[in-house]
Amino acid sequence: MRTRTTARSAAARARRDAGQVTIEFLGMTPTIIVTLVVLWQLVLVGYTFTLAGNAADEAVRAATAAAPGDRPGACRQAGLEKLPDAWQGGAAVDCGTAGGYVTADVDLRVPLLFPGAFGLPFDVQGHAGAVEEEKD
Repeated sequence: MRTRTTARSAAARARRDAGQVTIEFLGMTPTIIVTLVVLWQLVLVGYTFTLAGNAADEAVRAATAAAPGDRPGACRQAGLEKLPDAWQGGAAVDCGTAGGYVTADVDLRVPLLFPGAFGLPFDVQGHAGAVEEEKD
């Protein structure tokens, strides 16, 4: 008789615990969602840094291969060409030459949650430099 009572109380306790688990899960759902959103935003920030650095590298590579008068156009075109469409709208590519050294600076707006929608109030910068190529 005692085992039957113990089995009944264990089953009743399991039913009560199942309700408690549901309540705890519902209480944690907003925390889980906020954590995932923050992680996604951090991924977008990191990806924007990667894009800015790559665009600056490509821009300075194109500028060093171009004639001195054509450098600004070649630099800007190469820098924007390597960016996805969502990042091209707010991108700024600046190139300069001084003392045989060509530099490229790329500023990109960090998107808020979805690329192409809204941007965060700060920009990510990429910088690259290379020595001018000599023409034979």
